Amino acid sequence: MGSLGQLPIWASKPCIMGIDEAGRGPVLGPMVYGCLYCARSYQKTLSTLQFADSKTLKEEKREELFEELKTNESIGWAVDVIDPRDLSAKMLKKNKINLNEISHNSAIGLVRKTLELGVLLTEVYVDTVGDPEKYRVKLSEIFPAIKFVVAKKADSLYPVVSGASIVAKVTRDRALRDWVLDETAENMQRNFGSGYPGDPETKAWLDNHKHAVFGFPTLVRFSWGTCNAYSTDNVEVVWESDANDEDEPNGRASKRQVKLTSIGFTGVKRKSEDIESNGKGRCKFFQARKLELLSQF
Repeated sequence: MGSLGQLPIWASKPCIMGIDEAGRGPVLGPMVYGCLYCARSYQKTLSTLQFADSKTLKEEKREELFEELKTNESIGWAVDVIDPRDLSAKMLKKNKINLNEISHNSAIGLVRKTLELGVLLTEVYVDTVGDPEKYRVKLSEIFPAIKFVVAKKADSLYPVVSGASIVAKVTRDRALRDWVLDETAENMQRNFGSGYPGDPETKAWLDNHKHAVFGFPTLVRFSWGTCNAYSTDNVEVVWESDANDEDEPNGRASKRQVKLTSIGFTGVKRKSEDIESNGKGRCKFFQARKLELLSQF
């Protein structure tokens, strides 16, 4: 998603880019990374377009500025919308990917895609995630031909990052506003507030939309610690394991019950790596469907 069409002439001249995100902290909805780029010679004009850190602007002003930059032929832009399910899956997988790394990968992806379009990027300004200098070195090693400036509050320091901030924020706001809930339970409703953990409306929505067996709707980043407080009444699910356990004394077959908590669903350390590596003790459900555990995705 982003600006489309034939590559403009200015894109073959030295260009600058700004990168920023929206929705890093909320427990609901996607995290969005946005970028804005233009010719380096357009910098002075860019500073007159009233771009500012999107958090300092009212929603109506952000929407107005976004529509203006979309029609500006001297500006290019793009976004990376990261689904809440994708965020949680990466953060809870066996080889976990933390939020900082997810953020870095998104920014790297935006730079790479813009270069692949044929844009001559020479300078990129980034609002930092983590230590600014370590982040800058990481980016420079991947793209040695580009000068990177990584700074805290870059969205309030550099107009090109301010523009990227508006792109990201408006895209996330629209994604939440237009979100179609996959779930069809009778009590489902959309009054979820801002999505931030401290929002009373968001907290009430989470409390009213938890399910004792199935957890939360797909809008929720269930890997967030915020969700733990709503999981105290969850049903404890037990699976029967009916395979022969070769390690049992006297070679006698045994039936054991395997709780979800013992195979990683609630973060409790697994009791037996044998069960996941060689299938001993695996439930009939998995055997019948010839399902195997994947250690990496």
